[in-house]
Amino acid sequence: MLKRENIKLGIAPIAWAEDDMPEYGKESNFLQIISEIKLTGYEGTEIGCKYPHDAKVLNEEFARRGIENITQWFSAYLNEQPYWMVERDFRDHMYFLKSANAKLINVSDQSFSVQHRSRTSFMEKPILNDEQFKELGDGLSKLGRIAADNGMEIVYHHHMTTTVQTEEEIDRLMAVTDPRYVSLIYDTGHLAFSGEDYISVLSKHFDRIKHIHLKNIREDIVEHCRKERLSFLESVLEGAFTVPGDPEGSVNFPAVFKILEEREYKGWLVVEAEQNPYIYNPYDYAVMARKYIKEQTGI
Repeated sequence: MLKRENIKLGIAPIAWAEDDMPEYGKESNFLQIISEIKLTGYEGTEIGCKYPHDAKVLNEEFARRGIENITQWFSAYLNEQPYWMVERDFRDHMYFLKSANAKLINVSDQSFSVQHRSRTSFMEKPILNDEQFKELGDGLSKLGRIAADNGMEIVYHHHMTTTVQTEEEIDRLMAVTDPRYVSLIYDTGHLAFSGEDYISVLSKHFDRIKHIHLKNIREDIVEHCRKERLSFLESVLEGAFTVPGDPEGSVNFPAVFKILEEREYKGWLVVEAEQNPYIYNPYDYAVMARKYIKEQTGI
């Protein structure tokens, strides 16, 4: 079992309202989402598309429910934009998160990404050359130092359809970034979707992993999406992702939890699964995941 004092358990609001397709979940609102997060037994939330960009409101409503703000996604474009432009936007994002009592900044580089192209196959992902990878690593290390100077930390999110998706690309990123300033998000679902050895990634880079997304996949649907060359967004709507504990899921969470227990992971575990809320009720799936994690980890 995991040590309770080492772990905080959160959930991402993307199940209630899809950040990339906000029309899915348009009826949900901020207060409903965070109330259901508290009601279903979670301690924290990442900031989603329905949340106000007002730290005072966030702090008041989170405190009222006894939940914490964990982080929020930041899209960098270090291989597309001048560094100064990325840093400017990063600083704005960082200062907002700091004022909203977050400690982590979820960074994903979206240079050349096909994540938001609704008709482009997710298999048409961009690939960086060595010079571009160095540019990415240098930029992330600079951003990480800025975060550290402000009492915060960046955690890099490997992601489908981006330049850091595969195990090999994660290895390269870890090699070209300063470990003092750049940590890693470990996302079981994106690694499984990509066909990577997610246990290998966890074991290999454990010391750099400072944040974890517990995401499941429906393997039969992923294979269908690959065969049909669907886009990432189309795959989401097909039901490629789900939560831990879903009997339709294929990620081996007991093996993941075993490593986390043996190596005494400390930090957030965040349930995350972007799904069509009109098919997969977010409240029901939050309960399903919470029950499963309790059974598997004691938390």
